[in-house]
Amino acid sequence: MPTTPAPAPFTADDYRARMARAARSAADAGLAGVLVAPGPDLVYLTGYQPTAITERLTVLVLAAGQDPVLVVPTLEAPDAAHAAGAAALTLRDWTDGKDPYTVTAPLLDVDGRFGVSDNAWAMHLLGLQKELPGTSYVALTEALPMLRAVKDEHELARLEAAGAAADEAYDEIVKVRFAGRKETEVAADLAALLMKYGHSQVDFTVVGSGPNGANPHHEAGDRTIERGDMVVLDFGGLKHGYGSDTTRTVHVGEPSVAEQRVHDVVREAQQAGFEAVRPGVACQDIDRAARAVIADAGYGEYFIHRTGHGIGVTTHEPPYMIEGEERPLVPGMCFSIEPGIYLPGRFGVRIEDIVTVTDDGGRRLNNTDRAMAIVE
Repeated sequence: MPTTPAPAPFTADDYRARMARAARSAADAGLAGVLVAPGPDLVYLTGYQPTAITERLTVLVLAAGQDPVLVVPTLEAPDAAHAAGAAALTLRDWTDGKDPYTVTAPLLDVDGRFGVSDNAWAMHLLGLQKELPGTSYVALTEALPMLRAVKDEHELARLEAAGAAADEAYDEIVKVRFAGRKETEVAADLAALLMKYGHSQVDFTVVGSGPNGANPHHEAGDRTIERGDMVVLDFGGLKHGYGSDTTRTVHVGEPSVAEQRVHDVVREAQQAGFEAVRPGVACQDIDRAARAVIADAGYGEYFIHRTGHGIGVTTHEPPYMIEGEERPLVPGMCFSIEPGIYLPGRFGVRIEDIVTVTDDGGRRLNNTDRAMAIVE
C-alpha cells in the first residue's frame, strides 16, 4: 500500500487568523462576539479538543478589538495550554467551587448579542444569561453559517487525502463477497478499510441491501445480502481531522433492465449537479440541476432528501445544496453531491462525491467509477 506523508500541522498563526476572521465576521453580522463551546468549532478555531466534555464550563470568547480568551477548568488548563492554537490566545482558568460565569462575565458586553456554537450546553447559556441578563444569543449556524465553509489550501489537502482514502476503501470493498453475508459484516469490512487507509475515525458505514436501500440512512443490520440485490454503500469518517463521505451503489450479480435504468438516472443527475458547480451559482441551483433529471425521468417523488451538504472538520456542515439556499458558491467551498432514488419495498440508488469549488467550476475529491459495479 503506497503511503503519502501526513500534512504539516496547523500552526498557531493559522489558528490566530481563523479566530480573527471569526471575530470580524461576528462584528460584520452585528454581533458583540462569538462564544465557542467544546466541539468542532473549538477544534477548528484553536486546535483544542478536551479529552472529556463535562458539565464544567469551557468556552472560547472572541470579539473584534480584544484578544481571544479561552475559559477552562483549572484541572484541564495544562491540556489546553498544549493545544496547537494556545499561543494565539489567553487562558483563563477557574477552580471547582467558584462560579465560572462570574469569571466569564467580564469578557462579555453586558448588553451584547453573541453567536454561540450549536452544541453549547443550555445550562451554560442560562448561567451566562443569569449573570448578564442583558445579553442574548443566536446559534452560529444561523448567525455565521459560512464560518468554516471556505477551505484554504491546507484544509483542501486534508479533504483530498480523506477522499482518496475512501476511494481506496471502495476499490477494495467491491472485491469482497457480498452474497450470503450480513450487511453488518460488509459494514465491518468497510470500517476496517477506512482505518487501513489512514482514517482516525469512522463516522458511518451504511450498507443498505435490497429493500433496505430505500432508506437513505439505513443502519447496517442482520439482513443477509442475496444475489439480485442492489446495495447502497455510503461511508466516511475523519482523516487528518477532515472528513470523507462517498456513496456508490453496487449490484450482486447482473441487474435487471429496470434496476440499471434507475441507476443510470441517478448517475446522470449526479453529473448534472456537478456540471452546475461554479463560483457565483446559488447552492440551490446544484439541487435543482440534479433534481430536474430525476423528476424528468418520472422519479421525482422518490428523491426525498437534499442534494448535498458541506464537509470539513465534520462530515456534515454548511453550506447545504437545497432549495431555498440562495447563498452563492465561493472557491474553496467543499460539499457533497448525492442525488438518490428510493423505491419503497424494492431498492434504492445513491451516488455521492465530495466536490470543491474552483475558480472556474468544480473538482471532484472522489474519483472511483460511478458506473454500477457488479459484485459477487
